[in-house]
Parts: sequence; structure tokens; C-alpha cells
Amino acid sequence: MTDYDSLLIGGERAKPASDQRIEVRSPATLEVIGSVPEAIEADVDAAVAAARQAFDRGPWPTTPPEQRAAVIAKFTELLSARIDEVGGIITSEMGAPTATVQMMMWTPAQAVLGVYSQLATTFPWEETRTGLFGESRVRREPVGVVAAIIPWNVPLFIAINKVVPALLAGCTVILKPAPETPIDALWLGELFTEAGLPSGVLSVLPADRAVSEYLVTHPGVDKVSFTGSTAAGRRVGALATERLKRLSLELGGKSAAIILDDVDVPSMAGMLAYSGLMNSGQACVAQTRILAPRNRYDEVTEALAAAAAGMTVGDPLDPSTQLGPLVAERQRDRVESYIEKGKAEGARLVTGGGRPAGLDKGWYVEPTVFADVDPKHTIAQEEIFGPVLSVIPYDTVEQAVDIANDSDYGLAGSVWTQDIDRGYEIAKQVRTGTYGINWYAFDMGSPFGGYKCSGIGREDGPEGLEAFCELKSILMPLGYSSS
Repeated sequence: MTDYDSLLIGGERAKPASDQRIEVRSPATLEVIGSVPEAIEADVDAAVAAARQAFDRGPWPTTPPEQRAAVIAKFTELLSARIDEVGGIITSEMGAPTATVQMMMWTPAQAVLGVYSQLATTFPWEETRTGLFGESRVRREPVGVVAAIIPWNVPLFIAINKVVPALLAGCTVILKPAPETPIDALWLGELFTEAGLPSGVLSVLPADRAVSEYLVTHPGVDKVSFTGSTAAGRRVGALATERLKRLSLELGGKSAAIILDDVDVPSMAGMLAYSGLMNSGQACVAQTRILAPRNRYDEVTEALAAAAAGMTVGDPLDPSTQLGPLVAERQRDRVESYIEKGKAEGARLVTGGGRPAGLDKGWYVEPTVFADVDPKHTIAQEEIFGPVLSVIPYDTVEQAVDIANDSDYGLAGSVWTQDIDRGYEIAKQVRTGTYGINWYAFDMGSPFGGYKCSGIGREDGPEGLEAFCELKSILMPLGYSSS
């Protein structure tokens, strides 16, 4: 049991404004594994007041970037020494197996920390330009108080991916975790305090949707950085833009993996299956639409189904487990409703589709593969956020690209081929923000984000730091020269 009696407001433990609590249950055992205070509007007011004071009057925004990076480096050191502890918390909270926490949360978080440590000294915080009227100085200054709202599916990585560049830019931050994963967020917040983050700079407020909306609309918040579903993103975007707040949205996906006819199917099947089923399909970048050439369709389908069926589903604390449970009963209900819809619309169930034998407790769903899927089927168009893959046949590469682009989403994708140049040409034609050749991953030193309904703006790399900055141009006197 991990119970918190306090919220984190301005880096300090603070008594909550109410006695409301969020009870956290393991999705594997259904047992209560901890609880935290549930923030209400008065707690938001207190956190925003602390953040405003720290931004408007405190030293953090004007602290040299190298000194801000030193605090982040200390946080990295502390986190590295205790990663097993927070990893265990996350596994208990949302059911991700230990290996998944390592691969999808800690490894990319390490990369983020490394990228921004380097950018502290290489980012163009101030530059000189010469134009029509002579010399101007272009400065990048912190945007202000940031509301960072994160989901439950990869909480460690997403929290760090928002908080760290915002802090490096000189912003103050209010982190609002999902109710499913509040314990690790409070844990991380206290670690930032231990690393030397000044008073007022970071708050952590577990809360429900209504309080999230209050945070988004709060007049003391300058920037909203949101990751979550496209439906929720539309609501957040409407509330923020109505008030002319700066906004970043990282939303859903329905990514297509295009299999070309020259692939070595046996060697790629395992990686391809995992690219769609990782984290039990609870990943916005999951490669869930598998586009296979008709002349190799059966071979691809059978190999993919065998790879999926061979994945170990079970206790997320067991090192041999590859796929854990879904995060909640409502999520399992959602996934099962899509499986039924797939069958009703005429797709052929090749493997899975039910609940794993022997796992009577927990919100488990078998890894599932559908064949004979029409690109217009519901399971090929809507984000399921569960372990369900749709194999879609195509006749020409041009048709495959058209099918890949026939989506409201544009977050990720991949192409699988022995001809890398050919794969690169296809990658340029698919309208997504990130793309992989013969695997799917994204690099934390490069921009991450989506086209279309997959979001607005970019995270990671210099672009991710730029997202937390305002640009200021200062025109120097006529005839002035700094050279």
C-alpha cells in the first residue's frame, strides 16, 4: 500500500482542501494498492498562485539554463538510483509488465533527460540578426505557467517529456496526472524537490476531468500541454484557444504498417506483432493496421497471428510476462465491444478475441488478430487502445499508401522492406508525424507529434523546448553594431 496524505503544491507537501480521495486498484489483482488526495478547485488555485509567484517574482525564469540543467541532472541521478521503486509503482498502478516499463518508459525518459541536458548549452536562447533596420536580438523566453496534463498509459515517460523541457525553458509547472496513475506522479514530484527545484516551481495535482477543465481555463495558466484521446483533446483545445492560451496537443493514432512484397516474413513477424500489441495495445503509436500485399496476404496473416498467440499474457510482476492487463474494466469493455463489432462487420477472427484462460482476476484480453478487414471497417478506422490488430490486403503500393492515409489520424506508421530506399520513398508519402522503416520507434532528439486529428505542435528535440518558449525581437538603435 502506498498512501499519500498530501498534495504537492509548489514543491512542498500541502494539506488538500477537501477530504476527497482517489483509490488506486491494481488492474491485475483488483486489489487496492494505494490512495491519494483528490485535488479540487481550491487546490488548483493554490498551485497556480505558487506557480505565478515563482514565475513572476522568483529566480527560476531568469536562472541561467546551465543552472536549470544542473537541477535536472541531479533529478536524473536520483531517479536512476530508484528506478526499480517507481517502476514497481507503475506496474501496480496500470499493469505494465516490468519489461514494458523499462522499454517504453524508463529508456525513453533517460533519452529525454540526456537530450535536454545537452540542449541547455546548444539551444539558441538568444541570437543576433541583421535586417532592413540593422541589428535585432531574438530571445527565447519561458512561456510562463504550464498546465501539463498526462494520461495513464506511459506515465513516467510522458510526465518527464513535458516537465523537463518546460523546466529547462524556465517555466513553472502544474502536473495533472490521470486518476489511474497518481502515485508515481506524486513520487516524481517529490524527487524534483529533492533534486533542488526551488519553491513554487512544480506542483502535482491528481484530479478528475472537471478539475482538469478548471485548470485549463484558469487565468493564471499561460500554456496547456495535453496528451490524451482525440475527443478529450478537442475539449481541451476548445477551452484553451477560446482564452488564447498557448497549446500543445498529443492525441490519438491509428497507425498503418505497410508490408512490401520483398519482406522476410518469418524474421519480421515478431517485431511487427509487438509494434501493434506493446503495452497491451495501450499506445497511441501502436501499429494496429497491418497492410499486406495480396500475393503474400495469407503468409503475413498466419505469421502475425502465430506471433501474437505466442506472446505471454499474465501477471505484470512476472519477468516472463509480455502483455499485462488493460488499465480498467471500462477499458476492457471498450476493447471487447470493438472485437464484437469487427466480427459483426464481417472481419475474420484469426486468433484471440476472448479472455485468457486461467486469468480470472484482472482486466485481461487476449492478443487478437483480424483478417479480411475492409479499410472502412470500424476496427480499421477507430482507435481501440487495446491488443487488436487488423490485417488489410492491398494490390499496389499506391493503394497501400492511400489506405494508410485514409484515416482521421496521422501520428505514426511504418514500412517493412528489404529495399531501404524504396521504404524511404514510401515514408515520405504517408501523412504522419513519425515513421519507421523495418520497426517503429521515435528518437527523443527529433520532433514527435501528429498530423490531422493526432494533435497540434511537437514534443522532443529542440522543437520540444521551443514549445515552452515565447519569441521576443528587440530592435537595436539605428547604426548600432555589437561586432
